[in-house]
Amino acid sequence: WSTNMIDLTPRDTHPWVAEGVGKIRFGVSIYPQPPDWRHFLDLVQQMETAGFDGYFSYDHPGSNADCWTALSALAVVTSTIRLGLAVDCIYYRPPYLLARQAADVDRLSNGRLVLGLGIGHVKSEFREMGIRFPSTAERLSGMDETIAILRGLFTGEPFAFDGAQWSVDSPGTFLPPVQQPRIPILLAGGGEKVTLRQVAQYADASNMGAHGSIGMAVTDDDIRRKFRVLADYCAEFGRPANSVLRSQFTMPLVLGRNQTEIDQKLKQWPAETVASWGDAMVATTPEHAIAFYRAQAQLGYQYFIANVLGGDDDTIDLLATRVMPAVMGA
Repeated sequence: WSTNMIDLTPRDTHPWVAEGVGKIRFGVSIYPQPPDWRHFLDLVQQMETAGFDGYFSYDHPGSNADCWTALSALAVVTSTIRLGLAVDCIYYRPPYLLARQAADVDRLSNGRLVLGLGIGHVKSEFREMGIRFPSTAERLSGMDETIAILRGLFTGEPFAFDGAQWSVDSPGTFLPPVQQPRIPILLAGGGEKVTLRQVAQYADASNMGAHGSIGMAVTDDDIRRKFRVLADYCAEFGRPANSVLRSQFTMPLVLGRNQTEIDQKLKQWPAETVASWGDAMVATTPEHAIAFYRAQAQLGYQYFIANVLGGDDDTIDLLATRVMPAVMGA
């Protein structure tokens, strides 16, 4: 295959990453998305006003709108908040279609897209959509091909690629994104043999968390070790470790003023679903959430994406008014 001699490893620090140096920033992800579109759009507009850095859409089928449809709508009604994915599954769309949707949203938003990518892990979702579920090795290799295609197409120049899984042949008519030299790429996962190497090779941001689907960065030692591994890979590819934003995904965050409020919020969800979140769930008071995020920041995280169940307005308000100011000012 050909990448037209494109260097796929970032040789500079993306402005979105650079502007966060020495800071702690927060983004929000909502799952499932509220069914009322007007309420959803209003909610993200309120997040923008409250000072959240980004809104990150899911790419799971079922009880969520299509992530690219959601980001397109948000691009029109917001002006400053970053619009990202946590994350797009590279197998749910052919790479050319993914590139086209990403470039469109980046233009609609005037250069605010964060392109979060993952290889997919829920076998039942692939079956639901009639997509073959490749092996882990094949999916990891698919990430290499996907990023090569995205980067090639985003130049807007003639570009050809012939890989083991995908091929494209663009005559140079592809409409490029606003952000140049690239849309920032965020890669999800904490696999130490392949995924973190891909982060160092291709990405502007890593994304990990305590849940099995996002890297099993559970203990303090896990997190420290994974960041050391990532730094070593960055050195291998000749880039500074701090050119990769270290983000954490809280899956989910449930805030209440006391245990009674927290329990009431959790009762809205099936017990088996709550149990499946295990240690990844942060269901607590604002005071304990402040301590949690401060401790995570001490371990090296710079950016927190809080998954707020169903867009619970109260959790978002407590995060914005009580947790964020204390953590960001720490």
